[in-house]
Amino acid sequence: MAEPAAPSARGGPLAGVRVVDITTIFMGPSATQMLGDLGADVIKVESPGGGDVVRGIGPQGDQRMGPLFLAMNRNKRSIGLDLKHPEGRAALLELARGADVLTYNVRPQAMARLGLDYETLAAINPRLIVVGMFGFSQRGRYAASAAF
Repeated sequence: MAEPAAPSARGGPLAGVRVVDITTIFMGPSATQMLGDLGADVIKVESPGGGDVVRGIGPQGDQRMGPLFLAMNRNKRSIGLDLKHPEGRAALLELARGADVLTYNVRPQAMARLGLDYETLAAINPRLIVVGMFGFSQRGRYAASAAF
């Protein structure tokens, strides 16, 4: 795993803060983009092969680097991890071990199925701030509905 840039290299009020970003589409990437703009070391985790579906949104040109993707993922590093496989999950847990914040916007049930629920993450890094972004809360009639 690559070491982050020294805090003095980027500057900003969040220099030295490491964020693991497991978000896609709009809500999560725009939030973590702001953290990166403020100097945080943001590591975007994408699935290998396809990555964030926003990569392909745009008028023409390279479908892997559309303008919307580039705008919302500036100031981020990225890594491809298959979280459904033990090696990918282990790599993510290692990233979480050294992070300050972990963000996700997949449904909480999916995080639990992947073995990435809050209890698991807190056990490996008690100081980790886990930020789940959902459209309809974790309880109630729409809790299982996706929102991005």
